[in-house]
Amino acid sequence: MDFSQAEKYVLSFTDYEKIPGFAYTAANYDLRRMEELLRLLGNPHLGRRTVHIAGTKGKGSTAAMVSQVLIAAGYRTGSYTSPHLHTIRERVKVNGAMVSEQEFAALVSEVKPAVEVVNSEARYGALTTFEILTAVAFAHFRSKAVEFQVLEVGLGGRLDATNVARGDVCVITSISLDHMEILGDTVAKIAAEKAGIIKPGSIVVSAPQVQDVAMVIEKVCAEQRAGLVRIGNDITWQRTGGDLTGQSLVINTRNDSYTLKIPLLGDHQLENAATAVAVVEGLMSLGVPIPREAIVQGMKEVVWQGRLQILKQKPLLVVDGAHNADSMRKLAKAVSKYFDYDRCIVIFGTSCDKDIAGMVKELRSLADRVIITSSTHPRAASISVLAEAFQDGGMVVEESRSVPEALSRALSEVRATDMVLVTGSLFVVAEALDYAAKQLDQGTGGLKQLL
Repeated sequence: MDFSQAEKYVLSFTDYEKIPGFAYTAANYDLRRMEELLRLLGNPHLGRRTVHIAGTKGKGSTAAMVSQVLIAAGYRTGSYTSPHLHTIRERVKVNGAMVSEQEFAALVSEVKPAVEVVNSEARYGALTTFEILTAVAFAHFRSKAVEFQVLEVGLGGRLDATNVARGDVCVITSISLDHMEILGDTVAKIAAEKAGIIKPGSIVVSAPQVQDVAMVIEKVCAEQRAGLVRIGNDITWQRTGGDLTGQSLVINTRNDSYTLKIPLLGDHQLENAATAVAVVEGLMSLGVPIPREAIVQGMKEVVWQGRLQILKQKPLLVVDGAHNADSMRKLAKAVSKYFDYDRCIVIFGTSCDKDIAGMVKELRSLADRVIITSSTHPRAASISVLAEAFQDGGMVVEESRSVPEALSRALSEVRATDMVLVTGSLFVVAEALDYAAKQLDQGTGGLKQLL
């Protein structure tokens, strides 16, 4: 197979990322078929230190930070994250480099016979796209002889395909209401699913949580005899400065104090940085040598696209993948804190299974003008659904058929002192980034002043 054929093969299976409101049950997510597949492949998920990250928000940023510190410390490090912005290859990286097209094709060819065996018997149901991709990631990490694998949960935790791995350090980032029709209608129910990644005797790092969530995590840690590190209690942080290129902060742990710089904006990234440092110290407590210089260097070099990312100044063009009410609230706070502008024009699109009304409520104080649109993703909410939600929220909106059309209109009409903010979904952000890149390639559209 070449890359195109391999990608087509992987995407030919059931892809729950594209299906809204599917049943999150053990029947749909039976980990025994994942274990069966990996056994046929020689269990490539075992034999290396593992950091396993679940949560509602901040998983990807935290994974990127931990990975970069391990790379800076000289360790060959694999990372598996989702979703991707531009290419499926972004999900599988070793030392920050995406799996190549040739490698991806070879890996899928390697995995395919085992997939056919598992699906022909289907004792525990048929394998899905995400499960096959997860097996590809593990196979790639084995072929590259990685020493560490940093795994981001796709959805939930307890039934997620990544949960076949044995996390040495298990991380629960901030939990809020999201995927409620799948994971549960309270934060406690959602927390129970996320805490399903906690392994016996592991080290658990928990970001600051509301009381109901904290109680669930503490209970599971006690049951699994896992050590718990609580960010905000056992580890604290303080912002010491920053500008549009990043932030500086001091993180105080039980053992040490770190003065760091991160090239990411937003108070939530300070929390993620504290969480990442706690993970690193957890690995150090397991006997992994990680020099202080590697922590400083790794945090300074972290890259994570689509989160308060500035594409242009004068006018400001910013993209952020906030996709629930809590993350939209934090985005609105960050925009007011970090940016100076006269008017904020929001380009908004989201998935049909999100709390649209909750996000609309948070945008009321931020947006002077809203252009609603839909991405090309199958789960994208229709313009009519978005229009109704904004109308119910007392906001007047404009409609645009696509993200490129919405961006083109906004950028042609704004003043140099205005701000254009693209948000609501990583899928919308990805299409905005693609549009910006094409305009740069063509030297048109006024997007030449990228930072």
